[in-house]
Amino acid sequence: MTKVALAIHGGAGTILRSTMTPELEREYRAGLEAALKTGWEILSAGGSALDAVEQTVCSLEDFPLFNAGRGSVFTHDGKNEMDASIMDGRTLDAGAIAFVRNVKHPIELARLVMEKTPHILLAAEGANQFAKEMGVEFVPDEYFLTEHRWQQLQDAIASGTVELDHAAIPASAGGSDRTTEYTESTEQERNPKSKIRNPKSLGTVGAVACDASGNLAAATSTGGMTNKKFGRVGDTALIGAGTYAENATCAVSCTGHGEFFMMGVTAYDVSARMKYRGIDLETAARQTIERLTDLGGEGGFIAVDTSGNVVLPFNSEGMYRGYKTKDESSVDIYRD
Repeated sequence: MTKVALAIHGGAGTILRSTMTPELEREYRAGLEAALKTGWEILSAGGSALDAVEQTVCSLEDFPLFNAGRGSVFTHDGKNEMDASIMDGRTLDAGAIAFVRNVKHPIELARLVMEKTPHILLAAEGANQFAKEMGVEFVPDEYFLTEHRWQQLQDAIASGTVELDHAAIPASAGGSDRTTEYTESTEQERNPKSKIRNPKSLGTVGAVACDASGNLAAATSTGGMTNKKFGRVGDTALIGAGTYAENATCAVSCTGHGEFFMMGVTAYDVSARMKYRGIDLETAARQTIERLTDLGGEGGFIAVDTSGNVVLPFNSEGMYRGYKTKDESSVDIYRD
C-alpha cells in the first residue's frame, strides 16, 4: 500500500554538536522544518511528488545557510554559479542546469528544461538565455551576498584552497588545520581527489517524495564549491550521479563529495541494486553507502520507495536531514 512520504537534506559532513551554537542549530532546524512543511502541504492535499520536491527545494534555496540558491557559495571571481536537477519517477523524464547565474530558484529552471525542451542538461550562458526566454525570476548579485559566504571566499583565496560547501573555518586557521579540497600543488599529483580530507560540510539541498498515486520524484540543487576556478561541475547536475527517480524502485537525492558520487553513479546505484538484486530500499541504501565509502567518498543521500519507505544514510559525522509521513516526522543534524 502506498504511503505518502517526503524526505529532505541540506548537506552532510563534519557537523558536530561541539562546534554548533544553540542559536545556529535552531536556525538550521527551522529551515529544514519550513521546507518539510512546504512539501507536505502539497502531498497531503493530493498533489504530485514532482510538485512537492520542486517547491520543497525552492524553500531550501531561499534559506541562506544552505549552499543553494540564496545561500550559494562564491567562485574565485566572486560570482555565484548554481547547478540543479529534477527527475520524474513516473516517466523517467529529467531536467538539469549547470553554471546558472542570478536565477532565484535554479530547481524551477531545471524543471523547465525537463518540460519545455528535448534536452536534459543545459549549461552556462545557454541555460541563462533559456531562463530569460522562460521568464523565470532573476535576482541581482546582491541577493546572494551574505557575510558568511563572502568571508569563506576571502579565507579560501588567502589560503589558496577550494572548499566544499559551507565549511566552518577554525578561528586559528592559518592554513595547516584548515579543511581543504586541494591546492595548486596537490592538484598536479596523481590522484587529487584523494587529497580531500574531512570537509566540514559537503553540500547541496535536495528532496525526494512519494505521492498518493505511488509516483516518485527527486530534486537536488547546489551552489558548488567556494573559490572554484576551473568550470567544475559536480554530481548535482548529473542524472544518475546526484539525482535519480524511477517508480519501479526509488527516488534518490545525494549530498557529499561529488567526484566520488560521479564515480559510483551513486543515485542510480541504489535503484539498480533494488531492480537487479531484488532487494529492498534499506538494504540497497546500506550497500550503496558501503561502496561510496570504499571509493573514498564522504556524504550521504535521502531515498524513498513507492511504499513510502524512507532512508537517510550517510558516512559523515552529520547530515542536515528530515522526513515526514502520515505517522511520523523528524528533523536531525548529527549522527547520534
